[in-house]
Amino acid sequence: MTPIRKGQAPAALSRSVFHERFMESFMDPAFQAEAEAISRVEAIAWDAYQEGRKAPRTRKAGPGYADPDYDLSVEWLATKARIEQAQAAWQDPATPSRVLLVCGSARNDGTCPGEISKTFRMVQWAEETLAQAQIQTDVLDLSLLTSSYHLNIHPCKGCVSTAMPLCHWPCSCYPNHAQGQTSDWMNEIYERWTAAHAVIIVTPVYWYQSPSPLKLMIDRLVCADGGNPDPTRTHGKKVAEAKTLELQGWDYPQHLAGRAYGLVVHGDVAGIEGVRRGLSDWLDWMGLIDAGSQARLDRYVGYYAPYATSHDALDADAPLQAEVRNVASAVAHAVKALRAGTLSQPDKGLSRPRPK
Repeated sequence: MTPIRKGQAPAALSRSVFHERFMESFMDPAFQAEAEAISRVEAIAWDAYQEGRKAPRTRKAGPGYADPDYDLSVEWLATKARIEQAQAAWQDPATPSRVLLVCGSARNDGTCPGEISKTFRMVQWAEETLAQAQIQTDVLDLSLLTSSYHLNIHPCKGCVSTAMPLCHWPCSCYPNHAQGQTSDWMNEIYERWTAAHAVIIVTPVYWYQSPSPLKLMIDRLVCADGGNPDPTRTHGKKVAEAKTLELQGWDYPQHLAGRAYGLVVHGDVAGIEGVRRGLSDWLDWMGLIDAGSQARLDRYVGYYAPYATSHDALDADAPLQAEVRNVASAVAHAVKALRAGTLSQPDKGLSRPRPK
């Protein structure tokens, strides 16, 4: 057994610090009328924090799990059931073809910027093109993280780096009620990725990188590539059990493999090629299939021009508008070939000599 390294975890919060953090959600003077009620709720939250009640509602895993008597979170079980239903629909040839359109920008006109993103406009062009091809679309607008009440994509905790079986499909790290880490959007996002026959990611470049909402989602999708679909095999987050399983040989199941993808990456100064290449490599690694060279686009909009006129620059760039629509058209062709069983996958069936 390889040793388990310890010594980084922070100390538990003191009661006074916990109080300060808890009360930050109630700074509005309107809450003062319910100060006593809030104090009672805080006492319950403090008790949950001290006892580490991560998943306060559980039930027995039941048939189909390695340890049917193990208590699993009812929230995780519900997410798992929806993913299984989505996968069954994805495999059913009678269901309509479906493309997930991911808007990676953090900007929208419902929050501080006060204006829609160019990314969202490009998503709309792709949506129109796919509708003309009679393909259903599902728009996942990640800017909702900046403009919706109590909606979160919590960060990945890096369970994979301890042992792959410790990373569950879907992620079981959240919600963590003891830590107040709730309203995790990924429970819904996993289902939406699973239901899609193809994914198109449209994103700007922020400081040579993907925007933080997009990167949060990407990191939390690590469980889709090699994740353990049975948390009872590790009895939750039992590190020693997970390490033992991995060292016995792990098969790294690719839960989203076989879907097609397209990309649109845009910027104003630098970084578009690096971001596009990084996204392509990530999707390739997970077993998704690119829809051809015209489905992987990186372009500048208003190169070194003022930010204030960037929408005008997009209006004037008719070739770019056509290229975005070509991405959607290429993905539409790939989806039809995929569902007909004729989409080319030259490396299909090859096993990796060094899986990870």
